[in-house]
Parts: sequence; C-alpha cells; structure tokens
Amino acid sequence: QQISWTSLLLLGYLFYLLLGALVFQLLEKQAETHFRDQFQLEKLKFLQNYTCLDRQALEQFVQVLMEAWEKGVNPEGNSTNPSNWDFGNSFFFAGTVVTTIGYGNLSPSTVAGQIFCVFYALFGVPLNLAFLNQLGKALNAHLLTLEKWVQKPGRAQVQCQFAILAIFLTTGTLLFLVFPPLVFSYVEGWSYGEGFYFTFITLSTIGFGDYVVGTNPNKHYIPVYRSLAAIWIVFGLAWLALVFNVGADLMERYLQLKWHKSDLSLAEGDTTKLEDEPEQPRIHIPS
Repeated sequence: QQISWTSLLLLGYLFYLLLGALVFQLLEKQAETHFRDQFQLEKLKFLQNYTCLDRQALEQFVQVLMEAWEKGVNPEGNSTNPSNWDFGNSFFFAGTVVTTIGYGNLSPSTVAGQIFCVFYALFGVPLNLAFLNQLGKALNAHLLTLEKWVQKPGRAQVQCQFAILAIFLTTGTLLFLVFPPLVFSYVEGWSYGEGFYFTFITLSTIGFGDYVVGTNPNKHYIPVYRSLAAIWIVFGLAWLALVFNVGADLMERYLQLKWHKSDLSLAEGDTTKLEDEPEQPRIHIPS
C-alpha cells in the first residue's frame, strides 16, 4: 500500500524538526556549558572580592535581577532610564502583539494590563491578518500591472513572470532585509550580521527577543524610532508573507510532481511486468 502525500509530508516535516533539533544541540550546547561555567566562576570571584557577602545573599540578588529583567526593567543604568511604556514603546509593543512576534523582553505586569492584552490580541490578530492579506493583494495587483507593462509582443509569458518575480524579490530584499540591518547596526551598535539576524527573526514573526531595537539604556533614541520600526515591520511582514507563500507553493508543487512521477513510473513498471508475464488460467469459484 502506497503512502499518501499527506503522510509523506508529515514524515518530512518531522524529519526536518529532528534534524534542526540535532544541529542546534550540536552547535549550542557546548557554548551554553561554557557560559554557565564562566558565570559560576564570576560569582565565585565576586564572593572572594566582597567577603561581607555570602552565597545566599548573592543568589538572592541574582534573583532580583532576573525578576527585574522579566518585568521589562533593564538592570543596567539607573532610575533615570527612559520608560518602557512611553507612547513610542507602547506603540511598538502593540505592534508586536497583533503581529504575534512577541519578543518576550516586555510584557504587561498588571492584572488589568494582562486582561486588556488578551482581548486586544483576540481582536487585533485577526485584524492584522486581514490587513496583511489586503496589503498582499495590493502588492500582487501592482505586480500584475507591472507584468502587463513589461510584457511585450513576441516575448514568452514565462520569461516575463520570472522577470517580475526577480524584480519583486530583489526590491523587497533590498528594502526589508539588506538596508535595515545597516540602520540598526549604526543606531544600535550591532554588527551587520546581528542586524540581519534581528531583521529576519522579526519579519518571520519568530521574535526570540535576544535582539530588540531601542532597548539600550546607554543610547539616546529619537522619539519616533521604535514607531518607525513598527511600520517597517508591518510592510516587511506583508512582503515576506508573499515570499513564504510563493516558496511554499513552489516547494509543494515540486514535491508533488516528484511524488506523482514516482507513482507513474511504478505503475508503468507494474503494467509492463503484467504484459510480459504469460496469461494465467483463470479459476472460477462458484458462490
């Protein structure tokens, strides 16, 4: 009995997850062990330099730091740090909620804020999906208009479609993946690789929260910096969603084509085998 296409896709999906888990374990586990040992060594050095403290007091202070970080308070700097909940930062946070990015570095700490966040996301996520869908349709309509303008008599339609797709991918890559890391590197002090990593993790709505714009207390940002970043995220999401949809469609068609070809070849082989074999006498069994 042949395996169905859905079962094959499920097996491929699980294999991809297992492969990713194995690679991440090989790449990150040793580094994590090194950082953990280094942190424990730093704590021992701190206790040796400040003998008035004991290990329990130090662990309590580390716990205070962890709780502050979980509440969105950066332990660096002092109480004069800008608020995480001014209008620009709140606008940026609202964008991360409805787009389901959820960096995790900032979250409501009050019961009222948590309840409002639930209902805000309940209506905001569908609204965001509808807006991104409409924005994607508008981008697609412009692509069709560009295709009609570029297409000339005597030129193959497939070539025009590939040319339009190449223009779409190149322009979007420059606007949303190549140039923004340059800005983030300049403003945040990151390397270009870190800026590109933040850009892709953000636009793909993965949002680990290890890199977030506008959170360094030692830097002075313009008031609209994070608001502009939120607007960039919205349009970048629409573009990358189209790219992912096209990529998923092409991958599915390619895999299905390979799968159907293999089925046809097996069927042809079975037919040829039956034709080559001599006809066997048929035995009729009465009911």
